[in-house]
Amino acid sequence: MSRASLEKKPREVAEMFDGVARRYDRTNSVMTLGYDRRWREMTRRALDPQPGEQILDLAAGTGVSTVAFARTGAWCVAADFSVGMLHGGDARELPRVAADAMRLPFADNSFDAVTVVFGIRNFHNTVEALKEMRRVIKPGGRLLVCEFSRPKFRPFRSVFYWGMKRVAPIIARLVSSNPAAYRYLGESIKDWHSQLGLAELIEAAGWAEVEWMDLTFGVVALHRATKPR
Repeated sequence: MSRASLEKKPREVAEMFDGVARRYDRTNSVMTLGYDRRWREMTRRALDPQPGEQILDLAAGTGVSTVAFARTGAWCVAADFSVGMLHGGDARELPRVAADAMRLPFADNSFDAVTVVFGIRNFHNTVEALKEMRRVIKPGGRLLVCEFSRPKFRPFRSVFYWGMKRVAPIIARLVSSNPAAYRYLGESIKDWHSQLGLAELIEAAGWAEVEWMDLTFGVVALHRATKPR
């Protein structure tokens, strides 16, 4: 079964996610002990989507987050590089677009907000993707990123990384449609930026008013920013 390398080559990443699509949502819930639902709900609250707003949910996968945003009355589109992941959400009634984060198929200033929920660490070039997101957002529009992060309490961080390396692959063999992919996913979490490191990348991409909030002792962090007017 396929897995991507930490070089995050787009074709490898897309093929890997095609391979995990069939049981992706179920596997995530099992591996996070159900915390993924809480993190997504916190993301929805932080985004605070309003009726009539147009929201781009990038790296949306099967659209589980997109549906939650759309329940508020906002018009939301799920975009993902993996066609297999998009097809995994066939039962969800929402607009879906196969899209490369580096070359989004949308006009300048098209959306009121853009979200990336557990996907930004898989982009080949984080800053370039953030710049492309800024391009398609209206001036004053919002960016919200929910991603695994770096727990600040060192003993807890060590246990967390140990669990991702040792326990997660065992669970993946039991419930995932592509267990090999979860070795990469665990490695990519440990290799990912700290909360401050991601905030600096967001600022480097031209976003303003960057701030973040830790969830579950820093296992996950929400980063929020706005496009300058």
